Amino acid sequence: MRHPRDSKAWKTFDLKYPDFASDPRNVRLALASDGFNPFGSLSNSYSIWPLVLIPYNTPPWMCMKQMNFILSSIIPGKRMPGNDIDVYIQPLIAELKELWEKGVETYDVSKNEVFMMRACLLWTISNFPGLGMLSGWNTYTGLACPSCNFDATSLRLLFSNKWCFMGHRRFLSRGHKFRLNRVQFNGNIEDRDPPKQLSGSEILEQVKNINIIR
Repeated sequence: MRHPRDSKAWKTFDLKYPDFASDPRNVRLALASDGFNPFGSLSNSYSIWPLVLIPYNTPPWMCMKQMNFILSSIIPGKRMPGNDIDVYIQPLIAELKELWEKGVETYDVSKNEVFMMRACLLWTISNFPGLGMLSGWNTYTGLACPSCNFDATSLRLLFSNKWCFMGHRRFLSRGHKFRLNRVQFNGNIEDRDPPKQLSGSEILEQVKNINIIR
């Protein structure tokens, strides 16, 4: 894959929203975020979370250049924002919804015309704790795997009290030798299929009634 447009997500989006895909001037975006300590010292409790938008309408040798990134927000504080990140990114979400539903008037210098430019947010880029904050997914318990959902096979280690996930062999091809290997894994043969890949609507149905305590 040389460019995100080669991915399954991009092609599926084009099939689902042909009106958006028909105009190549409409922008595809990714949202990247991660926290860091600006003082470079772990003894100082401080965390900064930048929110960066990455437009993917440029060629592969340009789309990941720093000069093309859009720094949308900076969230400072003595600790990571946690659930409060929803408050900080609310203006960004409102603008993204406007760009998706209505669009904004934009001047096209190549055609010397004004058109309604729309934008969509295709995916987010973050580490696992960042995924938990941006999406609200629980990344700390036996149901932390976002791919397996409620079908996760988790195990709490006896001495370290850490969670490990033993269902990774189910993603291998049916004939893979690791599926039959009992000794080097958990003592069982893995004959299950990969977990069902949930749609956005199914995930929303799962989380719509969650009571978030701040």
